[in-house]
Amino acid sequence: MSRHIQVTFDAHDPRALSFFWRDVLGYVHPGPPGVDLPEGADPLAAWDDFLARIGVPEEQRTTRSAIEDPDGHGPRLFFQQVPEGKVAKNRVHLDVRAAPGLQGEERMAALEAECDRLVALGASRVHREEPEPPLSAGHIVMTDPEGNEFCLD
Repeated sequence: MSRHIQVTFDAHDPRALSFFWRDVLGYVHPGPPGVDLPEGADPLAAWDDFLARIGVPEEQRTTRSAIEDPDGHGPRLFFQQVPEGKVAKNRVHLDVRAAPGLQGEERMAALEAECDRLVALGASRVHREEPEPPLSAGHIVMTDPEGNEFCLD
């Protein structure tokens, strides 16, 4: 039997980092448990109301955030506030499939276009790895706004 997974990010600003990854992946912020959100409602405003209602102190209300695949296929991403900064290279990173089915220059052009979009969202470009068939189709290494490395693949 396969298992569902959640990917957890340690972060200084969980809410801001969740917005970045939401926009990268096309995910959504879920509403609070037991709350039916009307069409177009802001799930984070609903969370603020929910947390206030259950007595969570205001300074703790943005220490966690989560996003989910609206189609229910991808893993849930959870962001938790930690006091320490990132001090070393990730031991695990995400590969964002931004050019499925493409090869060669067409693939790399699609990756470059996605790289430009993500830089505008706050990512940083680290470097580009050129295709080396048959073992590598090429990719672009990037970091998110808090320095977590990921690849456009």
